[in-house]
Amino acid sequence: MKFHQIWPVVFCLFGVPSVLSANHPLDDTERPNLIFLMADDQCTYSMGCYGTPHAKTPNLDKLASDGITFDRHYVSTAICMGSRANVVTGTFEFKHSCNFNRGPLIEEDWNQSYPLLLRRAGYSTGFAGKIGFEIGKSVSVPNQGSNTYLPSEDFDQWGGGPGQTSYQTAKNQSMKKYASAHPHSTTAYGAFGVDFIRKFSNKKKPFCLSISFKAPHRPVQPDPQFNRIYQGIQFVKPRNFGRQNGSHFSQQSRQGRQFERFHTWEYSSSYDEVMAKYYQQIYAIDVAVGMIRKEVIRQKIEKNTVFIYTSDNGFFCGSHGYGSKVLPYEESSRVPLIIYDPRHPNSHKQIRCRSLSGNVDFAPTLLSLAGVQIPEKMDGRNLMPLYDDPKSSIRKSLPLINVWGPQETYSLAVVTKEGKYINWPYAKNNFSRTEEFYNISDDPFELENRISNPDSAKTVNQLRQFYDQYVKQWREESIPGRGYSSLAGFFSR
Repeated sequence: MKFHQIWPVVFCLFGVPSVLSANHPLDDTERPNLIFLMADDQCTYSMGCYGTPHAKTPNLDKLASDGITFDRHYVSTAICMGSRANVVTGTFEFKHSCNFNRGPLIEEDWNQSYPLLLRRAGYSTGFAGKIGFEIGKSVSVPNQGSNTYLPSEDFDQWGGGPGQTSYQTAKNQSMKKYASAHPHSTTAYGAFGVDFIRKFSNKKKPFCLSISFKAPHRPVQPDPQFNRIYQGIQFVKPRNFGRQNGSHFSQQSRQGRQFERFHTWEYSSSYDEVMAKYYQQIYAIDVAVGMIRKEVIRQKIEKNTVFIYTSDNGFFCGSHGYGSKVLPYEESSRVPLIIYDPRHPNSHKQIRCRSLSGNVDFAPTLLSLAGVQIPEKMDGRNLMPLYDDPKSSIRKSLPLINVWGPQETYSLAVVTKEGKYINWPYAKNNFSRTEEFYNISDDPFELENRISNPDSAKTVNQLRQFYDQYVKQWREESIPGRGYSSLAGFFSR
C-alpha cells in the first residue's frame, strides 16, 4: 500500500473531483485555460506579498491579492532537475529517479506527465524556458548523449532549451526570434507567452501554457534595463543570517558546496550588492508575468484562465551561513506559491493558506482543473480544496529528499504542520548519525534544534513514524538501476 493511501478520509474528501472527472469529463466551455509559471532559485522573502517591504514585485503581489498565497509550500527535492521532474510527474524523486548524476526522465514517466496528459485530453500546450531535464528511453540511459532528447515535439508551441539555457535570448535556439526586442531571456519568455495566448485563445479548445524562467539562477546576469530598480538599497538581513546561527546544524550539512558559497558568493562581504542583483532578476520575472496577464485580459479570457506561480526550489542567500539550495532547511525547501482561479468565489479576498503542500501536487491540480483523471502512480494531491477552505488539509506530511552532492550531505526529512524532522545518516570518517527537529510554527527561522527537548518528544516520535513510512514506500516503489533501492537502507533508522 502506498503511504499516501493510509489517509482514506482525506482521499474520500479530496479525491472525489478527479474520480468524477473520469466518468463525467468537462466540456470545453467548462475547462479553464491553465498558465503555470515557475522561477528558478527564488526564495519566499523576495516578494512583497511574503512580507518583504523592499521587494518590488507589483504584478506578483497583485496576483497574490487576487488569488490565494501559500505559506507552507515545499519542494520535495530542492535542486532544479529533480524538482522539475517532481512537478511534471507528480511523483517523488525515488520513483521517477531523475536528477543530476542519476539519469534523465524515463520516457514512460514523461508519457504520464501533466503536459502530455493535458494535450491528449484536447488542450493546446506550450512550453518555454529551462525544462531542466531530457527524456531517455529507459533507466539505463545516462543523462547526456545521443540517447536522450528534448520533448519539443510534444508541445504545440516550443520555446524550451537544453541544460541551464542562457540569459542571452539569441543563444537559445528556440527563442531567437525574440532576441531583437528582448535580448534578455526573462522578458523574452514573457513575449513568448503573449504570442502563445494570442495564437491559442481564439481556438475552441483550452490551452495550458508552462513557462520556466531561468531567473534568478546563477550566473548573475540581470537585465540591464532594470539596473536602477534596486540601486543604493540597503537590505534587511533575516534573523538567521550568518554563521553564528548555524552551529546547531549537522556536521554533514556543512560538507557540500552550500557551506563554502556563503563566502565565495559574497553574502558575507557584499550582501547588499549581491541581493540587489538577485532581486533585480526577480523584478524582470515580475515584468514578464505582467506582460502575460495583460495579454490574457486583452484577449478577454481572464474570467476562465487559472494562474499558478511558484519556484523550483528556494535559495539560502546567506541564511545560517549557507549559499545555494539543496539542503532541507526552510530557505532552500520552502518556496512561493500563488494560485489564482478567477471563477472561484474566494478570489479577490487576499487569502493565505498555512496548510502543507508540495511541488508533487501541481500535476494532480492541473489535471483536476482540466477534468482529467489523475494517474494512480502520482504522489501529489489536488490543491484546489485548499482554495475552497484554506484551513483544511490535503496531507499530513511531506518528504524532503537530498541524494545529490557528497554522500555526507544526503538527507531525508519530513515536514508536517507541527514541524520538521531531519535525519542525516552518514556515519563514517568521524561523522555520527544526526537528527534534528524544528518547531516551525514558533521557530520559523530554525534557530533551535529541539530533538532532545522533552517537550518535543511526542511530536518527534510522530514525525519519526512518518519518516519510517516514507522509507518503506521508498524501498517498495523506487526504480532499480540508479542506486535508489540501496538508499532506502541508507536512510533506515
